[in-house]
Order: sequence, then C-alpha cells, then structure tokens
Amino acid sequence: MKEEEKQRILAVRRFFAGEKPDSICSSLGRSRPWLYKWIRRHSDHEDGWFSSLPKRPVHTANRTPFEIEEIVKLVRLNLYNQDLFCGAQAIRWELEDLGVSPLPSLRTINRILKRNDLTHRRTGKYEPKGTPYPKLPSLLPNQTHQMDMVGPCYLTGPIRFYGINVIDTATARCGLHSSLSKSGQDVLDGLWAIWLRLGIPDNLQVDNAMSFLGSPRFPRAVSQFVRLCLLHDVEPWFVPMAEPWRNGIIEKFNDHYQQKFLSKVTMTTTDELAAGTMTFELRHNSSYRYSKLGGKTPIKALSASKATLKFPNPDDKPQLRLEKPEAGRYHFVRLIRSDLRLNILGELFPVPPELKLEYVVATIDVKEQKLKLYLGKTQVDEFDYKIR
Repeated sequence: MKEEEKQRILAVRRFFAGEKPDSICSSLGRSRPWLYKWIRRHSDHEDGWFSSLPKRPVHTANRTPFEIEEIVKLVRLNLYNQDLFCGAQAIRWELEDLGVSPLPSLRTINRILKRNDLTHRRTGKYEPKGTPYPKLPSLLPNQTHQMDMVGPCYLTGPIRFYGINVIDTATARCGLHSSLSKSGQDVLDGLWAIWLRLGIPDNLQVDNAMSFLGSPRFPRAVSQFVRLCLLHDVEPWFVPMAEPWRNGIIEKFNDHYQQKFLSKVTMTTTDELAAGTMTFELRHNSSYRYSKLGGKTPIKALSASKATLKFPNPDDKPQLRLEKPEAGRYHFVRLIRSDLRLNILGELFPVPPELKLEYVVATIDVKEQKLKLYLGKTQVDEFDYKIR
C-alpha cells in the first residue's frame, strides 16, 4: 500500500475516534477539504475508497464518436476491396455522399486510419527502371497540363460519350468536357472550353491517340489539335508509345473521375451530363485537398501562387479547318531500341549508337522545318522535316 493511502486511512480513523479535524489536519499538513473528501469517500462504502481515481475524464469532448469511427473503417475497407482510392480524401467524399454527420475532417480520418493500422498501401506500384526520362516543369500554374480522353462511356440509356479530361500538374486543377464523339471538331471544342476556365498552358502532354495526332496516313500533316496548340503558343508533348503511365497524373485522375463521378451519378440526357460534369469539376477544384499541395485545394493552391493566367478570347472559338501554323514546336518522347531507329508516326530515322535504350525528345520545329533530336538538353542530331 502506498504511503498516501495509509495516511488517508489513518486520518479517517482518527476522525471517527473523536479527534478534532483541526488537530488531524495540522499534524498531517493537510487541509480540511482534503480530510472531508476522504471521510465522504469512506462513508459511501466504496471498496478501495482510499485509492486515487483516474484523472482522465470519462468522456473526451473532442473524441470522434464511436459510430463515426466505425463508419470510416467500413468505408475504407469497402473502397480497398473494390480496388478504388481509399485514402482520407476519398473516404471523406464517400462519407459526404452518404450524408454522414458530423462529417469528420481529413485530419480526423487520418488519425482514425493510423489508430486502426489502416494506412498500408497496395503493392505493385510502378518502379522506375533507372533510364532518365524527360520531365516537364510543374512548379507554376499552367506550366504543364496533362490531357486524356476517356471512353466510350455510356449514360443510363443508349447515349455514348467521351470525357475530355485535363489537369494542371502544378495546382491539380481539373478541366472537364463531355463530348458525344472524338472527332477533330469535338476535341477542339472540348479543349477550348477547358482553356476558357483553366487558362492556356505552356505545355500540353497527351498520349498518341489519333484524336490528337491525326491520321497515320499523313504523318507530316499537322493535326487540328496540334494546330490549335501552336496557334496559341502551346507546345504539345506526346508520351512514348504504349507507356500510359508517363501521363500518370491524368491517368490517376481518370480513376478518380470514374469512381466519384461516372459510377456515382445517374444521368440519362446530355443536359444532365453537361451539368453533372461541371458540378464535379467545381467540387474537385474547390474541395479536394492534396497532400502535395500542403493540404490545400486546387483553387487555394492557385490563389497562393499569385500567378497571372492567360486565357483565350471567347470570340475566337476554333472551327475546322484551322490554318497551318508558321511557327512553334511540338515534341515526341521516344525510347530508342536496339534497332537504332526513331519512329515518328511510322517514319523511321537512324540515330547514333550511343542513344540505344535512351529516352530522347524529337522536336519538330515548324518555322525551320526541322526534326531535332535531343538527349537531355543536348541536341544530338537533326533532320529535314517539311510539314504539310
């Protein structure tokens, strides 16, 4: 038994033996409230009345309710089992859609996940092979956009559509446009509508879809997509063939777009599709928080950057056919294989042996009518390239 507990028992015994409280307190160096506290505890006939009670409150005012914590755990497990995003942001969106109240903050959800050992990640993440790969700048808003076309997708009914998705790699702002086809004009309309909201980028990275490149029958003809870019001082970048992960930011966003929009919202008409697309874009840009942005939303990140964006003139909406540009550059990133051939839209160009198994940038300079080959920042070769 602790010394303090012995003192409490002795004090109470002396009191019930008839000794005056002042005498007891004076001899023990205690106050009268202290003595009366232990007399009261003794009188309540509690077992172990002389022992100290825990000082921690029975109910913590800011503790997340048990029911909310259980819902967070169940939602996380459900998303994980469906092979969907299952981080704190995805969970919070799911809780918001379910109407859960009070809605926990991202910080609270992260604490719940950590407390319940639910922070492990899936395996199978892409690991770089060590070959240097050209990277585009993404420090400031609109330095680089990534773009992709998703589809075909289907409304509830026979209507088929394609999603044109763009994301700013610096601020994670997204721009969305839903189109009934992937024709040249629809791609121009979609990109133009997105530029009106996001602004015009310096670089635009895409894959090698015909909607962006044009017909392979005419490899040196400048596609309408490229023409629109060059006419507004945007440099298109085409990632290597069959390497979609090089456009990784937009590819990851596409999964989010599928999970949180297409699979969630029931739409039966093109009007509902247009409204739903804009609602999702606004919701993402104004409320989705990214760890790479320090917990900011895309809109907050843009505001914090204090950047001045460039927007197109709404009255200059592009129409097929756009005029052939007289200047500008567009780029192809390609891996040089053991045959030492550079493949640009089906045309083969010989390259030096030192480029074997290296990623190079093939830049078409419209003004000079040249195809320039770069390894890193060093130009290693050049070819005449008359565009049509």
